[in-house]
Amino acid sequence: MARTTRWRRFLIWRLKHINNQNFMLILSVFVGVASGMTALILKTAVYRGREFLLEGIDWAYQNYLFFLYPMIGVGLTLLFKKFIIRDFIKHNITAILQAISKRNSIVKFHKTYSSVIGSIITAGFGGSIGLESPIISSGAAIGSNMARNFHLNYKEITVMLACGASGAIAAIFNTPIAAIVFALEVLLIDLSRFSLIPLLMASVSGAITTKLFLDEEILIEFAINTPFAARDIPFFILLGILSGFVSVYFTRMFLWIENKFEAIKLLRHRMLIGGLALGVLIFYFPALYGEGYNTVKALIGGRLDEVFRSSLFENYTDVWYMVVIFVGAMVFLKVIATSITLGAGGIGGIFAPSVFTGAMLGFVFVYLYNHFQLGEPLDANNFTLVGMASVLGGVLQAPLTGIFLIAEITSGYELIVPLMLSTTISFITVKSLQKESIVTTQLARKGELITHNKDRAVLTFMQLSKVIEKDLKSINENATLEDLIQVISKSKRNIYPVLTEEGYLIGVVLLDDVREIMFDKEMYNTPISNVMIMPPASISYKDPMEVVLKKFTETGAWNLPVIDEGKYIGFVSKSKLFSAYRQHLVKITAD
Repeated sequence: MARTTRWRRFLIWRLKHINNQNFMLILSVFVGVASGMTALILKTAVYRGREFLLEGIDWAYQNYLFFLYPMIGVGLTLLFKKFIIRDFIKHNITAILQAISKRNSIVKFHKTYSSVIGSIITAGFGGSIGLESPIISSGAAIGSNMARNFHLNYKEITVMLACGASGAIAAIFNTPIAAIVFALEVLLIDLSRFSLIPLLMASVSGAITTKLFLDEEILIEFAINTPFAARDIPFFILLGILSGFVSVYFTRMFLWIENKFEAIKLLRHRMLIGGLALGVLIFYFPALYGEGYNTVKALIGGRLDEVFRSSLFENYTDVWYMVVIFVGAMVFLKVIATSITLGAGGIGGIFAPSVFTGAMLGFVFVYLYNHFQLGEPLDANNFTLVGMASVLGGVLQAPLTGIFLIAEITSGYELIVPLMLSTTISFITVKSLQKESIVTTQLARKGELITHNKDRAVLTFMQLSKVIEKDLKSINENATLEDLIQVISKSKRNIYPVLTEEGYLIGVVLLDDVREIMFDKEMYNTPISNVMIMPPASISYKDPMEVVLKKFTETGAWNLPVIDEGKYIGFVSKSKLFSAYRQHLVKITAD
């Protein structure tokens, strides 16, 4: 009780002495540092955990551990979900977008730690996932819950959520600009003075936190050894097209496998099937073990022996077609391994797998070209790095995020032209084949996807259940005009739904249609069916608001009934709809 009183006094003091603008800046720094510390803990724990599990193991037997460890990790993660947090909610970017659009940007408190712990277990034991999504999820939860504790409004909570996510991205890669771009491009936060400055503060805070404390060997950094040459432009264009097709494959394969696992109802069956499948994949292709950044570093460093280690291809690094087969297989297998890991019950994301896939594609592309000596040799590192950006930008349908991420990771903008060229072409290719990205597909199907289009964003935030009017008096289908008059005398509305005994809507009676006969006693025995009409359209209880508004526009009606599998629920009026629309527009419009 005393603690609650002190907190209330602090909130009152804050309102008196710190205006909202300054307080948002202060809070954004705390959120950025907290997200950075979370990223620091997660990256360090996974890295050291991998060292601990594999240290001192004879390479001859390591494959058997590659088979066993991921299955253990998935099993422990499932137990953690079931018995510790008791929640099977997803820990990915899609869940964050859904929280913004449907839960007033409120993220469950347990995500501040459950995303981190779950991904440490999954990735620490070699699950083929990325750590970025769990860190982003945790950062978003930190920002959301901090803002809620300070009783901020929806817009402010959303900005703090985005600050947590961008602080996490900046902390993982030491890329503050890419982190801000991610918040604007993927989380669809509006670019305004109200949101931009806090995002900057959070991103810088997150980046500084890990820069100060994270071991250099864990940081993801690459160097550019060969300057970009204009003669390489046609090949970067071709790489962009290939990246687009690979991104579409990545997206569709991931969603397909995810749906297959969701169809398996028993969790132990998911774990068993997924664990065995994942174990077999990693047994034969150890490069799929874990995030894959170590493999990417080895590839860019020219250390093929490390990439091929413990695989069936280990002794064939000098055989060109075996290199192509192995690295080419990685392009198609990483998404399968990731999908299985997550489908079986693991916690992780698709950020790192996308980057891994792009690196493999870029390398195999330049390797083939150079092997057949089709012209002046191409720089393998440059094409590998550009491939990473192109596939990431294509999978997320966020080209700017891919461009700035790689530009900052390489500590310069030497490759900015090929990055922009290839990633943009990849994005255009993807958009022509796949309307929604891997993180927005499910939300778009449910009508829950927010966009930068203000009209669609408002409709997404609106909930049909909040605008249904249930105070209309109904009348039974077997009633007469006399019965209707009794109902009218007790009602303040001018429309009356006609229902069956089971509650099904079969028509409506309008007051204007019976006004001339309602006082004629000779008409009192008239069956209600003689004066009722069918409404011009009906609204399903599951209809998204965009469909609801479209029905009003097409029919020109002022009131439409809402039904659920034929049963009457209530009515929606155009006036209440527009009133709710305006309220939400004010709510989400940035200052």
